Amino acid sequence: MKNIIKIFCFLTVFSLSAQIKVPQVSPKSVINQTIGLTEVEVEYCRPSAKGRIVFGELVPFGKIWRAGANANTTISFSDDVNVNGVTLKKGKYALYISPKADEWEIFFYSETNNWGTPEKWDETKIALKTTSKTELITKHIETFVIGFNNLDLNTANLELMWEKTFVNLKIEVPTTKTAVANIEKVINGPSASDYFTASQYYFNSNLDLNKALTYVNKAYDLNDKKPYWYTRLKSQILAKLGDFKGAIEVAKTSLESAKLANNSDYIKMNEESIKEWSRK
Repeated sequence: MKNIIKIFCFLTVFSLSAQIKVPQVSPKSVINQTIGLTEVEVEYCRPSAKGRIVFGELVPFGKIWRAGANANTTISFSDDVNVNGVTLKKGKYALYISPKADEWEIFFYSETNNWGTPEKWDETKIALKTTSKTELITKHIETFVIGFNNLDLNTANLELMWEKTFVNLKIEVPTTKTAVANIEKVINGPSASDYFTASQYYFNSNLDLNKALTYVNKAYDLNDKKPYWYTRLKSQILAKLGDFKGAIEVAKTSLESAKLANNSDYIKMNEESIKEWSRK
């Protein structure tokens, strides 16, 4: 009985301790910034100086620093961008810094799940390396800051500040290219994929089946490859409209295409539908 009570007390204490929440010494910050049409997100933890000399002592010169505290500082881009004039592919990166008194080396590192710096630094995982001159500021910045400034439709500055040191990187985004592509897409009308998605939605949602048929026909006309999943959807719409003869003919087309593509799922679905509709 005593052992049971001890176990119960232990579990109770453990449960209570598991629920305790305390503030982080270096709190987490998440910044979401739109530059033109490009989405950028920065996640980092913000250490404070607390009377210490930061660069050259707390953060040694010439060594890799994680650009914050705790887990990796990360930055992600929804499009390919230019950083200080060098192309960086869209994606998520860990941000590392090797500070010097007069300039910082800044690394965009493809592995983002390290706690602090990687155990083994891998040069092949450096997606981009750039340098930026440091600037001395008169105001003391107690807590490390990453932010965006000088935004326009095509550029922004990524700024990093701590203690009395300021560094910025120029980010250029493909706003014109993206905007022109969007404009041309709208002007030229929906794509085959757009029509297929609309047809699929109408069919799956039990909406206007005649409209679903119109959309899938337009999708089929616009796609030169005539994919078997288009004809599969069309056969299902025809069957739901009660045109089983038409549905079977279209399903046979889908079946042959699926066989050529060696897609066993669509082969099975079409064969089962043809068998079912033949009994109608």
